[in-house]
Amino acid sequence: MDFRVGVPRIRVLPPPEQRLRSLSHGADQAEAWATNLQAKLEPHVALVYELRRRIATVAVAVIAVWLFVHVMFGANGMVVYRAKKTEYLRVQKDIQQLQQENQQYADEVSQLKYDPKRIEKEAREQFHYARPGEVIYVAPERVAPTSPGNRAASKTTP
Repeated sequence: MDFRVGVPRIRVLPPPEQRLRSLSHGADQAEAWATNLQAKLEPHVALVYELRRRIATVAVAVIAVWLFVHVMFGANGMVVYRAKKTEYLRVQKDIQQLQQENQQYADEVSQLKYDPKRIEKEAREQFHYARPGEVIYVAPERVAPTSPGNRAASKTTP
C-alpha cells in the first residue's frame, strides 16, 4: 500500500490591476470572435426557429387528434359512457319492474293473510271447498287428441 500524501500546488493569483488589464486586453478579440460566430450562426438559428414553429404546430395537431380519439374511444370515452348509460337505464328499469312485482306479491301475501274474502276465494278454487248447501259442478278435463299410429290412418278420404 502506498501511504504517500500529495501536496496540492499553491497557485498565486496576480494582483487585481494585472487581472483587469489582461481581461481588457482579450476583450476586443473575444468581441470580434463573438460577432463573427453570430454572423455565421444567424441563418441556422432562423431555420431552427422556423422549424421549431412547424414542429410545435404539428405536435399540437397530433396531441389534439390523440385527445379526440382518447375522449371518444378510450377506456372511459364517449362510446363506453353511452353503453354504460344505456346499461344503467336498463338496470334501473329492471329494478323498478322487480320492485313493482315485489309490491304486488307483498299485497297478495297480505290479502291471503288478512282478507277473509280472498282466503275464501283461494280455498274454493284450489281445494274445491263449498259452503253448506252449495253444489259444485266440475267440468271434466280435456283429453289431448292422440296422433295415429301409422301414416295410412292419418290420410282422409274425400
